Amino acid sequence: MSEKENSYPVNLLETSFPMRGDLPKREPQWVAQWQKNKLYEKIRAAHASQPKFILHDGPPYANGDIHIGHAVNKILKDMIVKSRWLMGYDAAYVPGWDCHGMPIEIQIEKEFGKNLPTAEVQAKARAYAKVQVDKQKKDFERLGVLGDWNNPYLTMNYRNEADEIRALGKIWEKGYVFRGLKPVNWCFDCGSALAEAEVEYQDKTDPTIDVGFAFDDAQRPQLAKAFGIPEIPNKPGMIVIWTTTPWTIPSNQALNVHPELTYALVDTGDRLLILAKDRVETCLEDYGLEGKVIATCLGSQLANISFWHPLAPLHEGYKRLSPIYPAEYVTLDTGTGVVH
Repeated sequence: MSEKENSYPVNLLETSFPMRGDLPKREPQWVAQWQKNKLYEKIRAAHASQPKFILHDGPPYANGDIHIGHAVNKILKDMIVKSRWLMGYDAAYVPGWDCHGMPIEIQIEKEFGKNLPTAEVQAKARAYAKVQVDKQKKDFERLGVLGDWNNPYLTMNYRNEADEIRALGKIWEKGYVFRGLKPVNWCFDCGSALAEAEVEYQDKTDPTIDVGFAFDDAQRPQLAKAFGIPEIPNKPGMIVIWTTTPWTIPSNQALNVHPELTYALVDTGDRLLILAKDRVETCLEDYGLEGKVIATCLGSQLANISFWHPLAPLHEGYKRLSPIYPAEYVTLDTGTGVVH
């Protein structure tokens, strides 16, 4: 059979639909069309009488270009908002930016130098943040995310800053503000506390050490009361801490025990030790000592009892007492059950 006998006509439809997606060129056109036609506003108007759905968006930081993490975050949230429209909700999305923090101040220092007047730093930081917001906004819109992009919330807006002060005032009036003690990361160069995300760590191998803080003879009665015994035996004694940062011992100011763990007063013959009860056997074995538990108490009962700094006998500058503060982050997986 010949090829001619096997041939047949094919009728192709005439269509303006392109054969190629060519998305890099077409997507910006779609976004521009959505903005021109105020698509977000029209969708909100069409759902005005329906139940509200509000997505509270944790804002990105106004510093640098967006990356894949920003894209994943924004696209997933956009999917949630759009799905709620399809489910019959009036879903609002108001984007925003965090415009405060050390990264922006550091950028200002890099560009204009340090030790500028405070007002000048604030003005330059505000201008820098605005530029970053405009850059990121353009990229987020390019991702096809629908929202109220013309009215974003910015932490640096004066009204928002004022509202924060008003909210803090109400919290204060209701008695929810208190003064406490908490270790924080501190930047000596910036003169400011640092968030965990602003701290970079370098791997370093150091020995762990157990260090004894000697009993204060003047506080032996309080110690005896905490352990529920008439008196502390008349021999040297110490509470033993465990640390992975030996270089911090000279600056020690306090000790921590877990308020709900049990601590033991251990008699090793020539001296007394205070250790977490569940760590006594392991610690004595590590120290090459033998001993017996003569009393126990909860960590909370040791609160505010003080012990001598371990370097007190060596220099006048270390002759100070370190009080105990209960802290729930103390664990028993290793060490003595006491940290500093």
